[in-house]
Amino acid sequence: MEIESIFLCDDPTVVRNAYAPEVESALAAEAGLRPCVVTGAMLDQAGRTFDDVSAVFTAWGVPRLTAARLDKLPSLEIIFYAGGSVRHFIGDLPKNVRVVAAAEANAKPVAEYVASVVLLGGKGFFRNSSDMRANAREPFRGPGGNGLRVALLGFGHVARHVRGLLAMSDAVVSVYDPYLDEEEAARLGVRKVSLEEAFSSNDVVSDNLPLLPETEGLISSRLLETMPRNGLFINTSRGATVDERGLISVLEKRRDILAVLDVSCPEPAAADSPLRRLPNVILTGHIAGSLGNEMRRMGDLLLEEFRRWKNSVPLRHEVDRGRTGRMA
Repeated sequence: MEIESIFLCDDPTVVRNAYAPEVESALAAEAGLRPCVVTGAMLDQAGRTFDDVSAVFTAWGVPRLTAARLDKLPSLEIIFYAGGSVRHFIGDLPKNVRVVAAAEANAKPVAEYVASVVLLGGKGFFRNSSDMRANAREPFRGPGGNGLRVALLGFGHVARHVRGLLAMSDAVVSVYDPYLDEEEAARLGVRKVSLEEAFSSNDVVSDNLPLLPETEGLISSRLLETMPRNGLFINTSRGATVDERGLISVLEKRRDILAVLDVSCPEPAAADSPLRRLPNVILTGHIAGSLGNEMRRMGDLLLEEFRRWKNSVPLRHEVDRGRTGRMA
């Protein structure tokens, strides 16, 4: 079939990072891709310029797809999104417009970050490094990765990759996810635990929860203070899933607990936040997700999905519109 497509994004730099030159060339040849990145403002000013566009490729920075803007894309059939969560734009779309998201590809670097922190934490790397700088007589040492008890909160794309990465270390992984039914858990060989058990019975807890009304502030001081001695808490999800005042209170009392936080609320953490001065906190600036060349994984995935769509082959990464209410 004859296809016309455009890049649609308010940040052309993000598009160029996500779609490598060779992917852009392939889309130009196979998808009739126009070379210019179209912004929301450009779409607003367009007449009938985009009447024949059936496919849109976008990324972080996708403009709000208002009814007026969608009217400028009367032939639109599908959107390919180089990013994870689609909640901020999918609600505006007609039901007949399909959406493909590269959440699976974006999950990989997050999982690599989490698994790296878990394994380094198991070695006691963070406290050991601090003790060595302080010339401590007996620098802290962790228990190691073999048999390390790890709880994953949420069992979406990120957590599933983390589980796979930790398999070779023989860590003992359990999962808290109220949407994971027992049948699927059994099929995947996953041990489900309650939220309380996730904290009280594991050396490491990794927060991979989507930010939903029911998860806002879900991780409370009551849960955090039940962590075993020398526990490690990791958050690469959203800062608002944690009661931050409660987290700070626990970390001030329990200096044996280490928190590695790639997100906070607000983000970045306020200049006077105790999170910036507590010795048992490591802050990073939302770097767990796709950066630099990692973003190209998303463009590669979307090119493959475009080819499947063009050839009427079932898509592997189409967003289930019925599940968007519990997505990140």
